[in-house]
Amino acid sequence: MRNTTRYPVEGPNSLWHVYKTVPFWKVVKNFVVIQLARYTPFLGMKNWLYRTFLRMDVGEQTSFALMVMLDVMFPEKISVGRNTVIGYNTTILAHEYLVREYRLGDVEIGDEVMIGANSTILPGVKIGSGAIVSAGTLVHKDVPEGCFVGGNPMRLIYTKEELEAHMNQQDADVKPQLRKY
Repeated sequence: MRNTTRYPVEGPNSLWHVYKTVPFWKVVKNFVVIQLARYTPFLGMKNWLYRTFLRMDVGEQTSFALMVMLDVMFPEKISVGRNTVIGYNTTILAHEYLVREYRLGDVEIGDEVMIGANSTILPGVKIGSGAIVSAGTLVHKDVPEGCFVGGNPMRLIYTKEELEAHMNQQDADVKPQLRKY
């Protein structure tokens, strides 16, 4: 189960209560910053924008590809480790507005994580260091350190040990093909 905090609402669905849960001007500021960052080709500038204006914890040499969409209401609940790659058009959410409640949860992405393009990361999940998330994956639960996951719904493809063995086998298969010139 994802680690989220639930907030029940009465009356209309929880999205009708949105500005009771997050200030309007905070959403406007976050929207402008996120849109600027989505289109800028300068990785260092993106990280600076996220750290400075969105209060996100972003590690050194982390790369957010073009069109990454961060949670516009609670980006400060997202942390990303060092030397991580977030692929094109990935969405990272820290909130869910449902009919009778809304939920908030921190998203923790470790060091040296690879997240493929067009993935969606839901609130309250932790992606361990060294993990690989295949393109187009819906990350709806925690990803253990060093694992390779993918799909919708997300499933484990390789454990850390299986992935290391698979990579070592690929290296062994390539070596006989190499020639010295």
